[in-house]
Amino acid sequence: MRVIISGASGLIGSALTTHLRGLGHDPVALVRRPAGSNEIQWDPAKGVLDPESLAGADAVVHLAGAGIGDRRWTDDYKRELVESRTKGTALLAERIAECSQRPGVLLSGSAIGYYGPNDDRELDEQSPAGTDFLADLCVQWEAATAPAAAAGVRVAHLRTGIVLSKQGGALKKMLPLFKLGAGGKFGKGDQWQSWISLPDEVGAITHLLTADVHGAVNLTAPAPVRNREFAKTLGSVLHRPSVVPVPAFGPKLLLGGELADALLFTGQRVLPTVLQGAGYQFQHPTLDVALRAVLAG
Repeated sequence: MRVIISGASGLIGSALTTHLRGLGHDPVALVRRPAGSNEIQWDPAKGVLDPESLAGADAVVHLAGAGIGDRRWTDDYKRELVESRTKGTALLAERIAECSQRPGVLLSGSAIGYYGPNDDRELDEQSPAGTDFLADLCVQWEAATAPAAAAGVRVAHLRTGIVLSKQGGALKKMLPLFKLGAGGKFGKGDQWQSWISLPDEVGAITHLLTADVHGAVNLTAPAPVRNREFAKTLGSVLHRPSVVPVPAFGPKLLLGGELADALLFTGQRVLPTVLQGAGYQFQHPTLDVALRAVLAG
């Protein structure tokens, strides 16, 4: 398969590229700089992408966007977060619709932030959207794929949870503290964390390239845990104590209250109902198994 990937240099995109190439597929990166071999140049901010550069591809996987936790959520950065997702997604969807030989599928990034902060309720793909900033961002992000769907392309929205990898993401930032034995739960530790190992994230995306699935798909493992259990399990895997709680005031002072709440002190109990219904078998279905695998890799 010829698979065009935006965000191909990111944590998920680079792992997906390597995985697809290992399976004998032909991954092609969308890049903002001048294109090299197996690359296509685009400029989502300026709306530049030749629709015929997509012709003949079997699929497009859209993972590009500014990092949610990279900076404090000023009004300007929140605007950048939204525009980096909606403009790029809309451009891809429009050019796919205009293409003479359209790709058969668009797998477009999204996040479990769609559901907003929740308590103990189990959430599947039929659960309603939340009302906070991240939920609204995800609603706009997903809606931007409409031109591709209207043109008859199968579109799936990858509502991804916390991706576990020692190479990047939340786990990489947590590891130094936990390795020192100074890690622990965030706040009360009651908040649910819906996670997925990087190999399962890549495996699920690969599965969805050919599975007959459209619409929302939760990319989370089937066993979400409360934050206190996450901390305890990570400490156990590292053979370190994990009893030092992180009070809310520290991260809120560092990150700002809204971002700290969204990333650390609230959560969602999300289940991969559609993904499992489509036949995907998780490599790492439980947190202990996942952490041991990703930290050993």
